[in-house]
Amino acid sequence: MVDDARARKPSLPASRAFGGGGWRRAAMRTWILRVGSSILIWTAVMQLTSVWQPRLPKSWPPACFDRRGGAVAGQGDGDANANANLSVLGREEHALSGSLSSPPALLPRRVYKSNGYLKVSCNGGLNQMRAAICDMVTIARYLNLTLVIPELDKTSFWADPSDFGDIFNVNHFINSLRDEVKIVKSLPKKFSRKIHTEPFSMPPVSWSSEKYYLKQILPLIRKHKVIHFNRTDARLANNGLPLRLQRFRCRVNYEALRFTPEIEALGDKLISILRRSGFFVVLHLRYEMDMLSFSGCTHGCSDKETEELTRMRYAFPWWKEKEIVSEKKRLDGLCPLTPEETALVLQALGFKGDTLIYIASGGIYGGERRLAALRTSYPKIVRKEMLLSADELRPFQNHSTQMAALDYLVSVASDVFVPTYDGNMAKVVEGHRRYTGFRRTIVLDRRELVELLDLLRDGKLSWDQFSVAVKEVHKNRTGQPTPRKVIPGRPKDEDYFYANPQECMGPPRSSNIESRKSDI
Repeated sequence: MVDDARARKPSLPASRAFGGGGWRRAAMRTWILRVGSSILIWTAVMQLTSVWQPRLPKSWPPACFDRRGGAVAGQGDGDANANANLSVLGREEHALSGSLSSPPALLPRRVYKSNGYLKVSCNGGLNQMRAAICDMVTIARYLNLTLVIPELDKTSFWADPSDFGDIFNVNHFINSLRDEVKIVKSLPKKFSRKIHTEPFSMPPVSWSSEKYYLKQILPLIRKHKVIHFNRTDARLANNGLPLRLQRFRCRVNYEALRFTPEIEALGDKLISILRRSGFFVVLHLRYEMDMLSFSGCTHGCSDKETEELTRMRYAFPWWKEKEIVSEKKRLDGLCPLTPEETALVLQALGFKGDTLIYIASGGIYGGERRLAALRTSYPKIVRKEMLLSADELRPFQNHSTQMAALDYLVSVASDVFVPTYDGNMAKVVEGHRRYTGFRRTIVLDRRELVELLDLLRDGKLSWDQFSVAVKEVHKNRTGQPTPRKVIPGRPKDEDYFYANPQECMGPPRSSNIESRKSDI
C-alpha cells in the first residue's frame, strides 16, 4: 500500500522540491498512509490470535492457566505437578491473605470476540458461592463469554444482604483475570435497553462436563445474547475435565478471589493474635441451628429443642427432606459431632488440655451450656468475638457471610484444621490447605467415630482402647497427598474437586509430613 502511494506521487520540479507547500502535503499523505497501514496490520494480527474459541482449547496460552510455574500443554503431568506449586510454597502468607507489598502490574487484556453475556445468581453460603464463582468464571472463559460480576444469595437462611463487593475485592478479581476473560460490573446500558425484558434464565444441569456447556448452553447464548444462571451450586463436574480447565478453576479460587482489604486486615489481625501464643487449632464446630434443622440431627438435644428444629425444617420449602430419623443418620455418619463428642475425639487424638482452640462457626445451638464439656477439657477456647473489640466487629455484624470470611482466613492459616462435619466450608478450606503445602487437616470419619463413641459410652471399650482406635482410624486422614476418589455416575458421593484439587498441586513439604507424625 505504501509502495503504491509512492508510485502515484507526481515528480516535483526542482524549483518546488525545496520549500514548496505541495511537497509537504505529499509527504504528509505518505506518512499518514504508512501509519494507517501499520495500525491495520497490527489489529488484524491481534484478532487472528483469538479467533474461533472454544473450538481450539489446546491453543490457550498455558501461562494463562498455570501462572505459578506449571507445565505447559503436552508436557508430562508428573512435571506439571512437581512444578505447579513452587511459587505458592515460597509465598505462603500471600496465598492466605492475598496481600502484596506493592500492587502488581496490570496483565495484558485478552482480545476476543465475546459470544454473549453471562449473568449468575449464586446460592448458598460463602463457600458454596465461592466454589460456584470459580466454576462460572471457568465456563465463561471456555465459551468466550463476558461475565457480569456475580450476584450473591440474599434469600437463604442467613439472609445476608452483602453484595459481591462487600466480600471480595472486585477490582482485583477483574484485573487478575483480564488476560483470560472479560468481567464487567453490570450489563451495558445500551445493551440492556435493547432487550427490554429479563434475560433468558435457567439452572444449568448439575455436575455437567464442558461438553454440555459447549453443545447445549453456547447455542442458547448465541440466540439470546444474555443468559442468566439462577442456580450455580455444583454445576461443573469434579472429574473428566481438561487439565487446563481444572487449573483455571484453581487460579480463580486461589489467586483471583481475594476478600476485601477490610476483611483481610481484620483476618490478619486475628491470625497474628493467635500466633503470639504459638501453636493453635481451628475447630469448625458445625453445631449450629440451621445445620441441625436441615440435617435432622438431634442427638443430645432435648425434646423441646427437637421440636424447634423440626418446625424450622418444615418452614423452609427448599429444604426438601422433611421426615428424618436422627439416630439412623447419626449411625451412618451423616450428622455433625456434638460438642461433647468432639471433646472426647480431640482428647483421643492426643491434643493436650492446654491447646489453643479457635472455634470457627456461627452461634452454637444451645450456647454455653452445650460448650461446657468442651470448655472443661480445653479451657483455652476462643472465638473472634473474644479476640476483637466490639468496634472492630461492628461493620461485619448482621453479615454472616463477611463473618464467615474472617473464619475462613483463620482456618486456612491454622496449624491444624478439624471440621466436625464435611460441609462446604470444611471441603473448600481443606482444598485450600492442600494447595498451600498440604497443611494438616483432620478429616474425621464420623461413621467410625460414632460406633467407637457408643462403645466407650457403654463401657465396652476402655479409654486407652478408644484412643488407640481413634488414632488408627485417622492416621491417613490428615490432609496428606491422596488421589481424588472418582465414582462414575455418582458425583455426589465422590471426592469434591475443591477439597482435593490435585491437578493444581505440587509435592508436599517433608516438614509438614513429619510434623503430622508428632502431633497425631
